[in-house]
Amino acid sequence: MGMTITEKILAAHAGKPSVEPGEIVEVKLDLVLANDITAPLSLEEFEKVGATSVFDRERVVFVLDHFTPNKDILSAENCKKIREFAAKHRIKYFYEGGTCGVEHALLPEQGLVVPGDVVIGADSHTCTYGALGAFSTGVGSTDFTYGMVTGTTWFKVPESIKFSCYGKWQPWATGKDLILHVIGMIGVDGALYSAMEFDGEAISALSMDSRLTVANMAVEAGAKNGIFKVDEKTLDYVRGRAKRPHVVHESDADARYREVFEIDVSKIGLKVACPSLPSNVKNVQDLKSVTIDQSVIGSCTNGRLEDLEMAEKVLKGKKVAPNVRCIVIPATPQIYREAYDRGYFETFLDAGCIISPPTCGPCLGGHMGVLARGERSVSTTNRNFVGRMGHPESEVYLAGAAVAAASAVKGRIAHPEEVL
Repeated sequence: MGMTITEKILAAHAGKPSVEPGEIVEVKLDLVLANDITAPLSLEEFEKVGATSVFDRERVVFVLDHFTPNKDILSAENCKKIREFAAKHRIKYFYEGGTCGVEHALLPEQGLVVPGDVVIGADSHTCTYGALGAFSTGVGSTDFTYGMVTGTTWFKVPESIKFSCYGKWQPWATGKDLILHVIGMIGVDGALYSAMEFDGEAISALSMDSRLTVANMAVEAGAKNGIFKVDEKTLDYVRGRAKRPHVVHESDADARYREVFEIDVSKIGLKVACPSLPSNVKNVQDLKSVTIDQSVIGSCTNGRLEDLEMAEKVLKGKKVAPNVRCIVIPATPQIYREAYDRGYFETFLDAGCIISPPTCGPCLGGHMGVLARGERSVSTTNRNFVGRMGHPESEVYLAGAAVAAASAVKGRIAHPEEVL
């Protein structure tokens, strides 16, 4: 019996010829990651266990992206602890200030994750890197500490679910619409501790930015990881970025899957996840009566150049509705600069948008866009749980960048064609 991509990667890192779903394996890690929320807890555990060094100063990454630029004294103190630890242990990849971006956009961009890797991160959306053909997943701060010290961890090999996608994409539809459709179809626990594997002609047509979006939200279906076949588009993205050699794995023709879904993307329009679950998905046309107070275009899900490009096309020559705050957050300094050089900032500023430095900010109700009681936001982020973006009586609607931009103009949830 053959193996899936996920099984092959785990087998290779466990030093075994093969693995099976449900098997417990200890694997070597290629990279471990933490941020300014999760790292401080890990550093406390580091001291408690009497550790004196990390397993490899070039395989431990700290990204201070959640509450930065520091929003208060506590966030400043947390960042100071991480900064001092990184300096003491000579951590090579430490990001803050002008070098810092949203972690799950920054690491692929900087070539720190490559195909065939096993990556853990003390952040649930570490599953993003599956878009590059890597096994990546979120862990708790204690598990991160163990990985940071030993360079190893253990997993139960997940079952795999295949999503075979075909057909031609509708105008404005992106990976965000696909993953919202899938989560709406299978539910927030439909892929519990499973590997969500995406392939097919429609996936081949997706940009890397869109693939990263899909993998990013695999965890919203309960998945252990999301993963994509490595193709020429992946390799074009990796070339010139990769800090290390890569290994390409491909699922065998006789690989085992718990389920296989066939999805015709030509039938997937623009989707919106309504409060208060990512699975509460509706078509944008059905939500035109929903007024908004805020629109957020950014995050590790949709703050990449493709997203800003789509938003710019919608906002060109338009004005944000007077009762709406539209916050645009380029996910990394490189994306920020490219958007600036392309003239997107002029469009955003002319439209009345607020342009933020790279930060997770409002996604988790951190800062730069926290909601008050009764307020509604349409957002390109990944979660819309109760109180996710601020007050427990606020509401978050998840959508792609084109819908978020159109909604900012109309003052209600809108399809981009309504403003063009």
